[in-house]
Amino acid sequence: QVQLVESGGGLVQAGGSLRLSCAASGRTFTWVPMAWFRQASGKEREFVATISRSATTVYADSVKGRFTISRDNAKNTVYLQMNSLKPEDTAVYYCAASDGFGGTRSNGYTYWGQGTQVTVSL
Repeated sequence: QVQLVESGGGLVQAGGSLRLSCAASGRTFTWVPMAWFRQASGKEREFVATISRSATTVYADSVKGRFTISRDNAKNTVYLQMNSLKPEDTAVYYCAASDGFGGTRSNGYTYWGQGTQVTVSL
C-alpha cells in the first residue's frame, strides 16, 4: 500500500522557518515527480512547488525565493524548507507524487498525503 506521510508542520511567528518532510512508503518514488500543495481554510488547493525526476524545481510565484523543495532518494523523502514565513502561508500542506509528468495542477498527481497544518502568526 502506497503511503505519503507529512510531518514538520506547526505554529510559527511571521518571519520564521519550518521544514516539512514527506516520507513515502509502499513503493520507490525516486524517479517520479513529487510536489507540495496547500489549502487554506475556505480556499481551493493551490500549487506550491514541484521537483522532477531530474531534480528540476518549479515554484509558485507566491513562495519563490522563500521556499525550497528537495528530495533525498535514499530515504524516499521529499522536503519543503520554508523561510520568511508570512501569515498568508497559513494552510494545510499536502505532499503528492505522480505516476506521470506531475506539473503544477493537482490532477497531475496520483498519490496524496493526509496533510500537515502550518500556522503563521503575526
